[in-house]
Amino acid sequence: MTSRLNPYISFNGDARQAMEFYETVFGGTLNVNTFGEYGDKDAPEADKIMHAQLESPNGFFLMGADTPPGMPHDPGNNIAISLSGTDADELRGYWEKLSAGGSVSVPLEKQMWGDEFGMCADRFGIGWMVNIGQPQA
Repeated sequence: MTSRLNPYISFNGDARQAMEFYETVFGGTLNVNTFGEYGDKDAPEADKIMHAQLESPNGFFLMGADTPPGMPHDPGNNIAISLSGTDADELRGYWEKLSAGGSVSVPLEKQMWGDEFGMCADRFGIGWMVNIGQPQA
């Protein structure tokens, strides 16, 4: 997969409903993963959305998630830009440039779902997420 740039929206507990709505608007395929699938299945937030992605037939790509417990949900500032793909060198290069002079909230490192992932705000305050997926065999 080539690298992809797309919006990533944080929701306040209604990510499933919102992403299902966008699926009716744009069509396509919606994939949803809950916090319970990747952590404590009995936690209060287990049924909340850790990651959802919608890919429409015309190439639109939209991602979203419920704001994790302990993180603030700030309407109006709840959209970040996601860079994702399997070209690790290219994506690490973007990460280095975007995070330089900014602030890193999640270091770019291997995560529980198997990919490398990091979150930062660039020097202009724009939120970025970088996900380096594993090439499919």
